[in-house]
Amino acid sequence: MKQLLLAITLTATAMASGHAIAQAMSAPTPSPASAYPVAPAAGLYKAFGEQAGIRSLMDDFVKRLRADARIGDQFKETNLDNLAKSLTDQLCQLSGGPCIYQGPDMKEAHANMDVKRSHFSALVEVLQQSMDARGITFQRQNQMLALLAPMHRDVANTR
Repeated sequence: MKQLLLAITLTATAMASGHAIAQAMSAPTPSPASAYPVAPAAGLYKAFGEQAGIRSLMDDFVKRLRADARIGDQFKETNLDNLAKSLTDQLCQLSGGPCIYQGPDMKEAHANMDVKRSHFSALVEVLQQSMDARGITFQRQNQMLALLAPMHRDVANTR
């Protein structure tokens, strides 16, 4: 379940609205060697409060996921602390921070899971709620979502 949330989280963000998201989603699928080659916007890591701010955001996010009526049941067996740490490392790295994500690649982690686009949409909404609650600007939210968007190709495996 931890891996499902991680991949759904990252993939779901790809379904968010915004021009940058649409561009990232229509880009060619990267090869494993150059996986997710989108560069972070200048200052994004700092705008999210660096590692401590990202961790706080992810702690809030995973609690909201578990409570969400649409997808919360998928995370009832998930260790939220471990999930928040993995997501923190991943978003920290993607945003230009010093963290190194060492979890599984998204395609492998979700190969045997029934991940639907509706999961993505719900997850994106929950992530946006968490970012709104932390006062992250719409522009910075879209910049982070654009980094996460290309991962949807490796996670979605059902319609």
